[in-house]
Amino acid sequence: MSDENSTISQTKLFVGGLNRKIRWKELREEFSKFGEVVFARVKLDQETNKSKWFGFVEFVNPDDAAKAQKAMDGQEIMGRAVKVDFAKENPDRIQAREDAKENITEEIPEF
Repeated sequence: MSDENSTISQTKLFVGGLNRKIRWKELREEFSKFGEVVFARVKLDQETNKSKWFGFVEFVNPDDAAKAQKAMDGQEIMGRAVKVDFAKENPDRIQAREDAKENITEEIPEF
């Protein structure tokens, strides 16, 4: 993705330099200290099922994401210092995600 076609997220963090054995649960646990986490994802190599050294954490609140970025950048997780920064996102993906949220209804059908 080129920088000119990307938007800096205010709630999603990129976490680089992860231990190859880390999974989403551990990543979520590390970042949940700073606020409510929507999701944590570790990008895995399909052949080895080990981390590709990076992942993403998304917070509900932008202030919590900012606190986590500041506090966790350079800290160790499972013995490795990590690089934490705000994720760059494709605006089309952001819009598609928002559209999908709007299409979900919470109405329970009557029988």
